[in-house]
Amino acid sequence: MSKRPEPVQVIKQRRDGVLRALVDGVPYIRFLGATFERRGDELTAIMPFKDELIGNPLLPALHGGATAAFLEVTAIISLSWNFMWEDMESGALDVTAITPDTLPRLPKTIDFTVDYLRSGLPRDAYARARITRAGRRYASVHVEGWQDNHSRPYAQATGHFVMPQRDS
Repeated sequence: MSKRPEPVQVIKQRRDGVLRALVDGVPYIRFLGATFERRGDELTAIMPFKDELIGNPLLPALHGGATAAFLEVTAIISLSWNFMWEDMESGALDVTAITPDTLPRLPKTIDFTVDYLRSGLPRDAYARARITRAGRRYASVHVEGWQDNHSRPYAQATGHFVMPQRDS
C-alpha cells in the first residue's frame, strides 16, 4: 500500500519554516533587510531600499559593499537551501526541530568576485543564484542582481565555497 501524499499546505509550511530558520540564522541578512521568496526550489532574494544602503549621496547610488554582501548572502542561502532540499523533501531532516541554532553549518566562502555593471539606484534590489557546481566539498555559484528589469543586472558575482560536511 502506497503512502498518501502530504497536503500541499503542509509541504509549503515545512519549506517556508526551514527557509525562515535559515534566513533568521544569519544576523547580517536582517541588517540588510533582505528577505527571500520561494517558488518550489527556486529562491529570489529581495533587498528593500533604505537610506542606510546609499554609498554616494550625490548620485545617489547603493554602496558597493551592500551590493556585494547582498549577492554573497544570496549565494550562501541558495547553496544551503540546495544542500538541505533533498533531506527536507525525503523526511530525513526533522523540520519541526529546525531553529537558527540547530541548522546545519553554512558554506564558507573561498572567494567572491563582484562585477559592478552599473550604479545601483535608490530602489529595491533583487538577486537570484545559479549553482554551477555542487559537490560534496566544493560549490561554485553565479549570482545576478537587478532592480527594475531582470534582463538588465546592475551587478553579478561568482563565488566558490567550501560545503559543510553531512552528518554520517
